[in-house]
Amino acid sequence: MPRRYVVLDVFTTRLLEGNPLAIVLDAEGLDGAAMQRIAGEFNLSETVFVQPPDNPAHTAKIRIFAPARELPFAGHPTVGTAAFLAEQRFGERGMAMDAVIVLEETVGPVRCAVGLAPDRPTYAEFDVPRLAERVDIDFGGRAEIAEALNLNPHDIGFENHGPSRWSAGVPYAFVPVKDIAAMRDAKPNTAAWRDAFLVEGTSAFVYCRETLFHDSRFHARMFGPEFGIVEDPATGSAVAAFAGLVNAFDDLPNGAHRYRIEQGFEMGRASLIDLEVEVMNGALVASRIGGHAVKMAEGTLFL
Repeated sequence: MPRRYVVLDVFTTRLLEGNPLAIVLDAEGLDGAAMQRIAGEFNLSETVFVQPPDNPAHTAKIRIFAPARELPFAGHPTVGTAAFLAEQRFGERGMAMDAVIVLEETVGPVRCAVGLAPDRPTYAEFDVPRLAERVDIDFGGRAEIAEALNLNPHDIGFENHGPSRWSAGVPYAFVPVKDIAAMRDAKPNTAAWRDAFLVEGTSAFVYCRETLFHDSRFHARMFGPEFGIVEDPATGSAVAAFAGLVNAFDDLPNGAHRYRIEQGFEMGRASLIDLEVEVMNGALVASRIGGHAVKMAEGTLFL
């Protein structure tokens, strides 16, 4: 059975940058094992499979696969799929407009606001379906964390930021480092990974306050070697969890706070991820992830 697919570059306005995403648009009849094999064939950080929604009021049901496992939720697949489905439904109108797309993901329904315009790439922003929570699991020592990332122990941490674990549906280890020079040196050492992070399947989101652009607030890299992702160009699910971290460590006042996180530059896949955080009485009450998406390729699967 022929099945349409597209490849998008997400969290960018330029082709061959951002995080590439494959979307299989006619996924009815495929089971999880087949989806996993197809995701391995694409060999991108994530592949989305679009199915009819369980709730007819929603736009679509999607399943998200990394090369080695299925994910309950991920940011750049949500942004990219919402942007593309909105273009398919409304893009031929040839005028600027806003649309709402609701995607059924394993983590739950995800509401997306999409901005369409004929003269610029589509922008999608979604309400994070699960607020970030701290995960109380120990790390190895500073020396072990540094060895796992090919860094020196004095590179780890800045200000009051130290290693911590957070999750907004997908857990991550967050490792602050002192500056961009240390970020450039970082690379995963799989032999030392388990001693540093202790938990099987840990992905590490490494970040610093120093940035390349004046309107960015953090510079980041993400390594997930145990999931077949040596490095990810843009990790929206990690940024969703990062909302809890930045509120906790930076003691945010009440109100809305916007951040831009730059990621993927060391890979030559420059990505810009927008994060909005809402705080009330010291608690995180809402967060949103946004970014652009552009279509890179399209074709047909013959299976």
